[in-house]
Amino acid sequence: MLARKNLIATLKKCGIEEIVQVSDGQAAIDTYKAEQPDIVFLDVVMPIKDGITALKEIMEFDSDAVAIMVSSVGTQMHIREAVRVGARDFLQKPATLEQITSVIDRVVRDKSE
Repeated sequence: MLARKNLIATLKKCGIEEIVQVSDGQAAIDTYKAEQPDIVFLDVVMPIKDGITALKEIMEFDSDAVAIMVSSVGTQMHIREAVRVGARDFLQKPATLEQITSVIDRVVRDKSE
């Protein structure tokens, strides 16, 4: 919960105003399908469905989804699996303003090319 609040505060510092937050993997999937946001930030560890499973289902629904994994359990296995499934990047918690700004700039630039 604290990590999510910190991420939201950092996103707001990046100039992102419209932020939808959920507390579990199934809600992330359902919310993505309803809202289709520009960028999704997922944690590996989430209740109901973990972030990798949620990412798989989001990518099955929308193969162009832009998802960033942000987690403190970033083992090489998690990172490889997240990228294999479709994550555009993987940030270690706590992610800094500079890291988040950099990844947002890059994924937005990549999407527009």
